[in-house]
Amino acid sequence: MFHRIHHKTGQRRVSHAFTLVEVVISLTIMALVFSGIIVGFTTSSQRAEWTAYNLAAQNLAQQGIEQARAVQWDPGATPPTNNCVQSNFPAVGTNVLDVPITGTNITYATNTWTISTISTNPYPLTMIRVDCTWRFGARVFTNTAATLRAP
Repeated sequence: MFHRIHHKTGQRRVSHAFTLVEVVISLTIMALVFSGIIVGFTTSSQRAEWTAYNLAAQNLAQQGIEQARAVQWDPGATPPTNNCVQSNFPAVGTNVLDVPITGTNITYATNTWTISTISTNPYPLTMIRVDCTWRFGARVFTNTAATLRAP
């Protein structure tokens, strides 16, 4: 607070004002608060987008499991039928992740099946594993779904 003396009357006049230091400090604090809010919003927005792609990739891997489970496999038939073999499921790299987007920002994913025999005695048992690989930004992610199948 400043006190000024009026020269003619000799009375003190009080003026209320902020100093330059107070203004600079308050602007710095406001800038830090707003930059924190903007960084938090940007980070949460990117995380929400990643979560949408992650869920779509997991659903695509599960779709691959359902495709493998749907093929004919009947070891009791004459002749025995087993179409659930690795050669019937080549890697498919043209899958589009089903995420609502605007523009042409499409993300592709690759489903890769791994079909392996767990046991043949007393019953045939097969493990079906589907890896869905996709890119987000500069990183590559993989979602995996697996199940066991018996005739």
